[in-house]
Amino acid sequence: MIADLSKAMGVTERNAYACARVVGAEIAMVRAVMPSVMLAAFLWAVTGGGCVFAQGGPPLLTNDPGTPGNEKWEINIGSMQVLRNGTNVLQVPQIDLNYGLGDRIQLTYEVPFVWQSAAGQPNSTGWSNGFPGVKWRFFDQGEDGWNISTFPQLEIQGPKGSVKTGIAEGGTRLLLPIEVSHLIGPLEVNFEAGYFFPLNSLHSHNERILGLAMGHMFNPRFEAIGEVYNDAVMGAPPQDTTFDLGGRYEFHKNLLLLFMAGRSFSGNSSGQPEFLGYVGLQILH
Repeated sequence: MIADLSKAMGVTERNAYACARVVGAEIAMVRAVMPSVMLAAFLWAVTGGGCVFAQGGPPLLTNDPGTPGNEKWEINIGSMQVLRNGTNVLQVPQIDLNYGLGDRIQLTYEVPFVWQSAAGQPNSTGWSNGFPGVKWRFFDQGEDGWNISTFPQLEIQGPKGSVKTGIAEGGTRLLLPIEVSHLIGPLEVNFEAGYFFPLNSLHSHNERILGLAMGHMFNPRFEAIGEVYNDAVMGAPPQDTTFDLGGRYEFHKNLLLLFMAGRSFSGNSSGQPEFLGYVGLQILH
């Protein structure tokens, strides 16, 4: 793969490997960077410039510095499915409410209802953990420049029944991430890195997230998007590195169809996702 990529880019294999190592010291991100580069090359090849905008947030896992705007709503209602090693987890509905407080601040509340099935075990259903949070874009150079935000969220303790069946965390955790976006040619690229800190439970785990997302607006109604995402819980599963492709299509004014599908880089026996997908509706008001 490296040899093919180096030929396509017109560089030596040694330089191609060096570029991969820059993304991060950890093996997961080294493995993730090659698909990211190929994703970027694909989107670059099929685009000829034109309008782009920040692409993070639903249906992607990676967030971006964008906010709805002063006194504006962005409401995402969707369904997300993850299949792994005989376990099927379906979040429906997955509710994501966002309200703009000024041009650079976003108030957020997220919560999914989970349906979980596993071979040889009874099905489990219930509300999972809620995620209230505040996003602040503290550095803003406009659409063509650098934009940087922080998006702290609380993962609040889940309902007792959901904790008992394993579809919700039993403690409270604080997520502290940072999001960066920048326009590179016809692509809008954004990176997110964050860390979950347990606050009041010995049973909660530290967790690190890394996301690299790209997108291009092909016309005023359709945006193609994709990402590579790494989720590592310290001392417990999951240890996932996934990729996905998707899009947003505005089929009516202020109503968008959201969709995404992907999987892990590892084989099915690894316990990482064999499939993940999202379908939903975005309402702008």
